Amino acid sequence: MAACERSLQRLGTDRIDLYLLHWRGQVPLAETLEAFDALQRAGKIRHFGVSNLDLADMQALWRAPHGPSVAVNQVLYNLQRRGIEWDLLPWLRRQGVPVMAYSPIEQGQLLRDPKLRNFAKRHGMTCTQAALAWLLSGEGVIAIPKASHVERVRENAAARDIHLTASQLDELNNLFAPPSGPSPLEMI
Repeated sequence: MAACERSLQRLGTDRIDLYLLHWRGQVPLAETLEAFDALQRAGKIRHFGVSNLDLADMQALWRAPHGPSVAVNQVLYNLQRRGIEWDLLPWLRRQGVPVMAYSPIEQGQLLRDPKLRNFAKRHGMTCTQAALAWLLSGEGVIAIPKASHVERVRENAAARDIHLTASQLDELNNLFAPPSGPSPLEMI
């Protein structure tokens, strides 16, 4: 509750549209969810979400009171980091919980990947646009790329108008293979 009040003051607003728990931490999920519910009832937050929760954490959250009200799970997800596709992503889709993909271009590393550079060039898009369009082609996936220049914001926004074909998606799946088994949730 106190952290939310500090955030409201720093932001100079009376309500936060989406308030995230970034790490599970030591506080029991049920207590955190009670606080989220109280903040919603008080009009301090509109929605709440979580970040960096793996499948076991999400299942525990889901069983707790107010758990199914979670609006999003923000996780590391991009062409190079696809581990969530094995178990977490399908589970979230079944529950109707969107994935907010942070670091969608792997902190710029994907822009230097020769496989992605070749793909993007052949299909008339930038590497950033290809990586973002791939994410946005997934059901229930939101991408949050960082941009510090207006040109990059425009480049990122243009990715939403790129609709990759089935053959382009297959090509990217061959270039950046999906997981072949379960793996721990990755974080940066």
